Amino acid sequence: MSPRSCVEPSPVAKVGAVSSIADNLENIRARVAAACAAAGRSATDVRLLAVSKTFGPEAIREAAAAGQRLFGENRVQEAAAKIPECPGRLEWHLVGHLQSNKAFVAANLFDWIHSVDSSKLLDTLDRHAETVGRRLNVLLQVNVSGERAKSGLPPAEVPAVLARIPHLRNVAVRGFMTIPPLTADPEKARPHFRQLRELRDQWTRDLGLDLPELSMGMTHDMDIAIAEGATIVRVGTGIFGDRPRPAAPAEES
Repeated sequence: MSPRSCVEPSPVAKVGAVSSIADNLENIRARVAAACAAAGRSATDVRLLAVSKTFGPEAIREAAAAGQRLFGENRVQEAAAKIPECPGRLEWHLVGHLQSNKAFVAANLFDWIHSVDSSKLLDTLDRHAETVGRRLNVLLQVNVSGERAKSGLPPAEVPAVLARIPHLRNVAVRGFMTIPPLTADPEKARPHFRQLRELRDQWTRDLGLDLPELSMGMTHDMDIAIAEGATIVRVGTGIFGDRPRPAAPAEES
């Protein structure tokens, strides 16, 4: 998969963790398996998404050599510069906010987009996917916590967006993503994860839709997310090590 335009890469962090990426992946996979076992779930129920934002292609190649296949990026521009430098047959997910004016490039780069937050963006991606001859998997981002600074649909607006599904030809809505409030206590994320699962179950039941995916949980709270039904966990620091703090708070790590 090749981007349709060349852009300059964003500054990226060097890999500087004491443990190797392969060791970190082994540890994270063990955590996923243990959390699944504790929740009475199969480890195959949960997919690990390595969030490689701000890290260069060398880190991605190291993770790929250790068997990792799913990678998440936050910015379209950064991903467009990095993806051509990485080995083939990887699955690319956009986990950061997507502006409509970057939807065409995103439709050509990514296999999954986790951050759809309007009917307009959903329809735009459907048109662009048709233009580039691809089929996209998308998740609707739901702002369960109601934080003003966060992107995402208020829960009350989700059914109207789901009503667009019968009209989509090149986009498959697979489920939902959420980001709980940032807190030092992972347990405080549990109500937000649980609420999204319960809302998903309600929408599935009421609208007769198949919406199996829940993208929720990061390095510090993935165990709780798995207990509450996550099917995709987004792990960056736990795999690649610490990254420089952005100037403004980011919604994914």
